[in-house]
Amino acid sequence: MSSIKVAITIDSGTLERVDGLVAKKVYPNRSRAIQSAVAEKLTRMERDRLAIECAKLDPNFEKALAEEGLGQEIDAWPEY
Repeated sequence: MSSIKVAITIDSGTLERVDGLVAKKVYPNRSRAIQSAVAEKLTRMERDRLAIECAKLDPNFEKALAEEGLGQEIDAWPEY
């Protein structure tokens, strides 16, 4: 994956926390620390979005849909 250089504005308190992680060798540099934080935040947002969409589903309808056809004779099921 290629990297692209960008400039950001960040408050001094947050930068101090990032620098603390770099000083503790959690990350090799500021760029890696910020890149990791942004990637993690995006992943959380995507996961939250999925959870919100799943919460909209009707459990009874989904159960009925999943069980549809399970009453058929096992002999009638195709072989795999």
